[in-house]
Amino acid sequence: MSTMPTPLEQRQWFRAKYLLIAAIGLMLAYVIPHDERFLVHPKDPIWQHYQPFKWWLLPHGIAGACALLLGPMQFSDRLRQRFSRFHRVVGRIYVAGVFLAAPLGFYIEYFQERMGGARSFTIAAAVDAMLWMATTGIAMAFILKGKVQEHQQWMTRSFAVALVFLEGRVIGGVTGWENLGDRASETIVWVCLAFSILSADLVLQWQKLGRPPSVLQRHSQASPQRTLEAPEGQHVLAVQMESSETSR
Repeated sequence: MSTMPTPLEQRQWFRAKYLLIAAIGLMLAYVIPHDERFLVHPKDPIWQHYQPFKWWLLPHGIAGACALLLGPMQFSDRLRQRFSRFHRVVGRIYVAGVFLAAPLGFYIEYFQERMGGARSFTIAAAVDAMLWMATTGIAMAFILKGKVQEHQQWMTRSFAVALVFLEGRVIGGVTGWENLGDRASETIVWVCLAFSILSADLVLQWQKLGRPPSVLQRHSQASPQRTLEAPEGQHVLAVQMESSETSR
């Protein structure tokens, strides 16, 4: 029997995916005017704070923005199928953005520590950077081995870590906790970071949660490697071959 998702399951996943993209868009729409408005105001007092490390902040900001803006494009099935080369180019830009923005973010926090900032923020930045680079590196390793499904899973986790940048600012701004001092801001960052991988796995399991047990059982019986490599019309044959080998 075929293991392809039913039209109802496809619609459910479609709705969940685009609701998530809409949520990301709303976070960007809030964070840009609330936290990044100084970028268009050269006389903003915060530039005095950024002056000592502004040339580190510039590549960090550009690379991070590329990762945040291009990341959602990697989850478009239509784009991946119709424009596979473009998908690969965007993926490479995303990976480059991660491996540039993450260590620079850590260094900027370390630089601010030498200016009197809290060491705990430096530690948080280090953990965030390592987690972001690790999830991205694993995703890259899987795609180099041709394991598409695992690659997509780890890219989801990577982007979930990237969203910590937005989530922390949205939570702090909406609740007003950003005005309670560094301890409150640090707590928000740690909570977002702690739940990043869990939230990614919840997204990954969303489709399975909406499937009936019979469909999940057929997926578990089929060989993952064969169902990944076989064309869509040959999933039935893959399952039959797996069943015949098991009976032997």
